[in-house]
Amino acid sequence: MTQTLRYKYPLQLPQSLKETAARLAQEDGVSLNQWIVSAVAQKIGAMETAADFLKARAGTAKRGDLTRLLDQAPDVQPMPEDAIKD
Repeated sequence: MTQTLRYKYPLQLPQSLKETAARLAQEDGVSLNQWIVSAVAQKIGAMETAADFLKARAGTAKRGDLTRLLDQAPDVQPMPEDAIKD
């Protein structure tokens, strides 16, 4: 069985955030440390998934492609429902 290396990190949280995290950990029936590790893992997963999604959506687009596309748009006033209100 391969053992995962673990590192200690002196985490400083605002008191209100720590209290909320502790309450949620207790509700989940896990330690605060376990809950924080899970929260960090979820955030990393979400960020990496978003990055992969955006890279795939960008495809072969290059800097300036959007500007060239917008330059082709007609120069007309927005419809009343799309106008910025003062």
